[in-house]
Amino acid sequence: MPCRRPAPSLVFTAIAATVVLLPWAVDGVPGDSKPPAAPTQTELSQQPLTGVGAGVTIREVSQPTPFSMVALTAADLTGTTARVRAKRPDGSWGPWYRAHAEESGGPSDGDHGPRGTEPVFVGKTTSVQIAINRPTTSAGPPPPTTTPGDSKADLGYLPATVTQPFGQNLNAVLISPPQAPADTTWSPPTAVQAPGQPPNIISRAQWGADESMRCGNPEYDNGIRAGIVHHTAGSNDYSPQDSAEIIRAIYAYHTRTLGWCDIGYNALVDKYGQVFEGHFGGITKPVQGTHTGGFNKNTWAVAMIGDFDTVPPTPEQVRSVGRLLGWRLAMDGVNPKGTVQLTSEGGPFTFFPAGARPTLPTIFAHRDTGNTDCPGNAGYAALPQIRDIAARFNQPVGPADLADTLKGGAIYDRWQATGGPSGLLGAPTTPETSGEGHTRYVRFNHGAIYWSPETGAAPVLGAIYDAWAAQGFERGPLGLPTSGELQEPEWIVQNFQHGTLNFDRQSSAVLRVIDGVALELPPPSPEGPPVQLERFSAPVKP
Repeated sequence: MPCRRPAPSLVFTAIAATVVLLPWAVDGVPGDSKPPAAPTQTELSQQPLTGVGAGVTIREVSQPTPFSMVALTAADLTGTTARVRAKRPDGSWGPWYRAHAEESGGPSDGDHGPRGTEPVFVGKTTSVQIAINRPTTSAGPPPPTTTPGDSKADLGYLPATVTQPFGQNLNAVLISPPQAPADTTWSPPTAVQAPGQPPNIISRAQWGADESMRCGNPEYDNGIRAGIVHHTAGSNDYSPQDSAEIIRAIYAYHTRTLGWCDIGYNALVDKYGQVFEGHFGGITKPVQGTHTGGFNKNTWAVAMIGDFDTVPPTPEQVRSVGRLLGWRLAMDGVNPKGTVQLTSEGGPFTFFPAGARPTLPTIFAHRDTGNTDCPGNAGYAALPQIRDIAARFNQPVGPADLADTLKGGAIYDRWQATGGPSGLLGAPTTPETSGEGHTRYVRFNHGAIYWSPETGAAPVLGAIYDAWAAQGFERGPLGLPTSGELQEPEWIVQNFQHGTLNFDRQSSAVLRVIDGVALELPPPSPEGPPVQLERFSAPVKP
């Protein structure tokens, strides 16, 4: 099930999250590192909308400092619909935007409904109006879909009053992400040159993720079998520099307000075609996100930033989503124009009961399995084009091409020292990619080579690689490898930053020693003292 924190209290004070600003001229492979800018803050503040009532009501919410995103929380928003609009600088009101119910999507949710809406981007403002339709025995008129000319005219809904207050425990969350510096420049994303090459992906460090806000290690699935398309909703009127602010706000809201472990999506794409890394854990790894109720396992979600109920996503956005999904699905051998049978985990956010096995397109929309219209009618209509683009970019890069891209680096030199394509590792299967911190790695047919400034380049393969992967790769308790395999008479030992992995030649078991503590002890030798597993001998080439 998805990792999540305990449910937070719905009555809270202003929350601050440390983030950094994004350098906007970004190129390179996934996770390409550039130094982040100085930290600033994303602020979330809450205003309770108290009372008990049903039907359609409206409330104006203001604060002195500007904010640009709004969300609603409650003990349970089942059956509640909401729209939000912002006051413009000239005093007029902007268009209404739907605030869709947010879902955690895990079986641990039980039978309770959503506790919050998606955060809605409305642009910078100090006042918003929130129109909410709470469950009632008699259906009231829906919130307006067009902007009224006069706030005192017939609004099409009943304003909140002392006798018609809002539902109890309903809260407005006002989110104030920091703006990019005035001298920030932006360059359009570089075009993908050939099938199988990754698009330019703005890493979490580059868009300003404060890693202290998330939980510890991510949850990994045993592979990716399908891609899912979402939209974030809210205004489509944002600049290239706004995109990172929107993502920081979503991240802060998901973690600090809803109590999730991380941002729910695996990646996000803005209307300019910029691709942003989402959920922590490695964009090339099968990280389980929190995005599609009942179907988080073995799926990989991309959220288009904007509302696509009536307005289609931009051509740049469609191209980037297609290229991203084509490249990512190719890593797991998934045909973007095929079908897949997935098993529902059930829960309140899907119409498929637990255990149901629907057959779905390998690229499908949130609405195909969930109680939602996400990614909007216009966004849904773009799926055939997204699949076509993904199919064109679904060709894996050949080993020779990948080898050429590695030349000149420490990983390439280490690979050649192990025998190159005819050695134990075999041919490369991925480009050089960013991992935790300054880590870089390349996967090969039979293992991987990891590099960092502290450890240098070290290969990991076979059963030791599998055991290390099960510990969480470089993010696990062992850290990075610091040597190749050390050949002992009864053991094959590999050193890591915080211990060793030890392959027993006789039993084929892999035994762990972490910080000097053997977590699985080998059986005592009948002819001598117990085997000492901790061997920090000099690194040697495997």
